[in-house]
Amino acid sequence: MPPADPKNKNLQPIADLDRALHAPARLMILAMLHVVENADFTFLMRQTGLTRGNLSTHLSKLEEEGYIDIKKKFVAKKPRTLIRLTDGGRSAIQTYRNYMRQVIDDLLE
Repeated sequence: MPPADPKNKNLQPIADLDRALHAPARLMILAMLHVVENADFTFLMRQTGLTRGNLSTHLSKLEEEGYIDIKKKFVAKKPRTLIRLTDGGRSAIQTYRNYMRQVIDDLLE
């Protein structure tokens, strides 16, 4: 069977991906939060391998999009930042997952 003609493939769906989710660092963060109830900043930093500043920047973007909720509190006089996936974030990652499956299936037909 000859390979599909790339001129007949519509690549526009790739450009339509949710960029707030599609960035690798943010996708790692959301994937980690999807499997835990919440996570503290240090845990996410260790799990993702991101620097403190880089993680903070990505968390701000995800919070701005409404995908995560950030709570800051003190535990034994030490600051602690807890992050959790919102219902909107959970829905967005599920939508992204389904969309990616469809895009890949369409391109590989």
